[in-house]
Amino acid sequence: MIFPYLLRLVCLCLACFFLVHLALGLLVSLTASWAIRRASRMDAPSAARFLLALRLLPAGGASIVVAGICAPSYLWLEPEASAEEVGLACLAAAFLALIILIFSIVRGLRAFRRSLQYIRHCQRVGRQSRLPGESRPVWIVSGAAPLLALTGIVRPRLVISQPVVSALSGSQLAAVLSHEHAHRLSHDNLKRLAILLSPGLFPFFRGFDKLEQAWARFTEWAADDRAVDGDGRRSLSLAAALVRVARLGAAAQVPRLATSLLADSRDLSARVDRLLHPRAKVRPRHPHLATGAVLAFAALLAAVVLEPATLIAVHQLLERLIQ
Repeated sequence: MIFPYLLRLVCLCLACFFLVHLALGLLVSLTASWAIRRASRMDAPSAARFLLALRLLPAGGASIVVAGICAPSYLWLEPEASAEEVGLACLAAAFLALIILIFSIVRGLRAFRRSLQYIRHCQRVGRQSRLPGESRPVWIVSGAAPLLALTGIVRPRLVISQPVVSALSGSQLAAVLSHEHAHRLSHDNLKRLAILLSPGLFPFFRGFDKLEQAWARFTEWAADDRAVDGDGRRSLSLAAALVRVARLGAAAQVPRLATSLLADSRDLSARVDRLLHPRAKVRPRHPHLATGAVLAFAALLAAVVLEPATLIAVHQLLERLIQ
């Protein structure tokens, strides 16, 4: 098919995004087990940040390559007046990129809409109250299923069911509220949205389930650590609260853009064990290593983009891709 100048640019950008994303995604997916083992040797907040960075690497890396290298080389070296035929392979890659991007955007928008609907539902059936130790109002809802969750992104709301309030002592309630407050400070619901908006490897196949589950587990551990802050009494209170809420029955279902106190009951024993037997805090050997790596990568990318020979070489590759 013969495409005009700008339509060829769009097609090439989509095709390049898919190919780079696929290469980086396969690398991340194949090394997921190694990454999780490495994360288990870190403190929980560092492990959560490390796994989140890996999960967002394919989409972020592909976007940088397309916006920083592919598009500039095409705009600089491709004649504007020419019309050129686009090959089947390029069209197929562009189509797959379009599909996985549409899937991810729809998935994110649907989760955002359900989060808003859930918040409105809790506001209709619940009552706003202030609990001891909590500066912001809390929505208390009735119902038999135990519920304690932070839902929403722009202005996260804390929702708690009456059975949970009645079952917990004052110190236990303060501990679980601190846990959810830690999620708010870490913007974990926003991170969940970023993961939902990140495309999968192929349509109907994401390929990052193991990594996402590990990130969610370390996120809960990080919130536990931040809530207790090394205090033995608070650790005991939070561990007791987790067990007591779990004994109330199966937790109520919450939307995907929400952090529930017991999101995964299979991790309950590990969380309680960590709280009862806390490890000494591990101080990072190189606290600025991640920042330095990001700055070094940005400087390298800028040097590559500003080098004319690089853009010429990339343009030659694009010419082969489009045929």
